[in-house]
Amino acid sequence: MRALRYSAAPSSWTTWTPNLSAGPPATPPMTEFADGELVLLVDKVGRKHRVRLKAGGRHSLHSGAIEHDALIGRQEGVVVTTQLGARLLAVRPTFAEQVTGRVRQAQPIYPKDLGAILISADLHPGARVLEAGTGTGALTLAAWRAVGPSGLVVSYEQREEFLEAARRGITDTLGELPPNLFLKLGDIYQGVDERDMDRVLLDLPEPWQAIPSVCSALRPGGIVFAHCPNVSQVQRFFEGLREVRGFGMLEVYELLQRGWTVRGRSLRPSHRMVAHSGFLCFARRIAEGELFEPEGEGFR
Repeated sequence: MRALRYSAAPSSWTTWTPNLSAGPPATPPMTEFADGELVLLVDKVGRKHRVRLKAGGRHSLHSGAIEHDALIGRQEGVVVTTQLGARLLAVRPTFAEQVTGRVRQAQPIYPKDLGAILISADLHPGARVLEAGTGTGALTLAAWRAVGPSGLVVSYEQREEFLEAARRGITDTLGELPPNLFLKLGDIYQGVDERDMDRVLLDLPEPWQAIPSVCSALRPGGIVFAHCPNVSQVQRFFEGLREVRGFGMLEVYELLQRGWTVRGRSLRPSHRMVAHSGFLCFARRIAEGELFEPEGEGFR
């Protein structure tokens, strides 16, 4: 597989051949918390507090303070006590908890939708992915994790402050910007440089305006995804795909997530749920300008 690697200048691309023979590094699993690590403290009512450990540091909560040195060197999953006697569970944050817990400027795609996007858009190791609308970087990171070290993710963002916030969030999670993940300041509505991409992910106010760029960037057989908060956006996006032809297998759905409370012998639905957050729209690129839409509601 060959891909394009973005260098310092936006118009400068060089050939990049990933090393597919090298397996994942054989690193032992992390069990003990280390200085500088991000830790999640969970209190008895389920509130979660993100803490960056620092030797000699101290974190104050309404239930008391906890010394960072009481966590550094301890195993993940340990229960610690504040000076006021409150008990806190210390764990490493999951990807979903990092996405939802981050201070953000843009509206993120929720974890409940991220998993469905990765599966329905079939992001796989080695895939070449073009994203537009970096936002918080949640979908960017999820895509990068899915394609692995042999894949490529290029993400466009029109607003510089969002791009810088996403860059900070990604480096906060990973420690640095990976060599196969590129953040570009630019407007996909005006066109893109990339070609022969396997997947295109759109999180934009008007995804139908990006269709010409999608047509030029996405290979035949590739999948385009668009996240649309309201149904009128879905309609216009699908109408745009039908007008230009060359797309098929159009589908859209939404996901609702309702938790349940399990306490003792009590089992009941939670009072709150993560309901509508957006419509997930997918289509396949078809060769030779064809339009193909299976009939019936059973198509998925």
